[in-house]
Amino acid sequence: MKPATWGNACVVIAALLWGTTGTAAHLAPQLSPITIACVAMGGGGILQALIAYSAIIRAREPLRQHYPLLLCGAGAVAIYPLAFYNAMDCAGVALGTVISIGSAPLFSALIENRVDGAHLSIRWWCGALLGALGIALLASTHAHPMIDNAQPSLRFPLGLGLGLLAGLTYALYSWTARRMMVNGIARAAAMGATFGVGGLLLLPLLFYTGAPLLQSWHNAGIGAYMALFPMCIGYICYGAGLARIRASVATVITLLEPVIAALLAVIILGERLTSMGWLGIVIIISSLVIIIYPNQRVPSL
Repeated sequence: MKPATWGNACVVIAALLWGTTGTAAHLAPQLSPITIACVAMGGGGILQALIAYSAIIRAREPLRQHYPLLLCGAGAVAIYPLAFYNAMDCAGVALGTVISIGSAPLFSALIENRVDGAHLSIRWWCGALLGALGIALLASTHAHPMIDNAQPSLRFPLGLGLGLLAGLTYALYSWTARRMMVNGIARAAAMGATFGVGGLLLLPLLFYTGAPLLQSWHNAGIGAYMALFPMCIGYICYGAGLARIRASVATVITLLEPVIAALLAVIILGERLTSMGWLGIVIIISSLVIIIYPNQRVPSL
């Protein structure tokens, strides 16, 4: 299998796992967005670091040499889940996801263009913009019950701002991890160190807000699932993809995440999609085909 094909497949698997987080969080309403963010990314990040412990030890000198990238990526890892889950809380699940996931490819492209001097083809822009359109159509089929009608002028703009922050930090830690790999640091060490330090930064908040996790086996099980599968295994797959394809390509492929989230909401939670929602899903899948096919040309984007 060609490197780009393998990289695309790994990112698709990651997006499939990430798409389950919304439904999982819905099944544990006692957990606040901050608790979910901390247990998912914090626990998952530390677990990922433990799995990669040997690789991190072997790469400790290169990691020390590239500590600005490591610290920048770890900070972004800590900020991302807090911004993402609170964006959904303030602006609504659909719109919060649209802004967070939809803006990440554009931020990623901007970072690569300004810092690395990378040029993006017309095909990439067509795929990215088509994907953003598909997510917008998918989001238009949902209501926004999480918005507090008493103070819509405060919560709604806050949700939009947090969504943009989530998109920026997602793009940033994707770029820093990819940059460390390009500089010769092993994938497991780059991802494990980045997410391990980011997870440690989230631990104080987890201790402060995590009491509901201990109130029932159900809540604990949801927390354990989110830490182990979407965040630990999902980001291991994502790291394997970043080792083979650009961060700007990977972030576009993860537009598949809200598609999975919507389908699970229909199948498990009993939600309904309108014709516009289904059209959005078709458009998003079409955008992914544009981005990843033909596979051998992906690195030149």
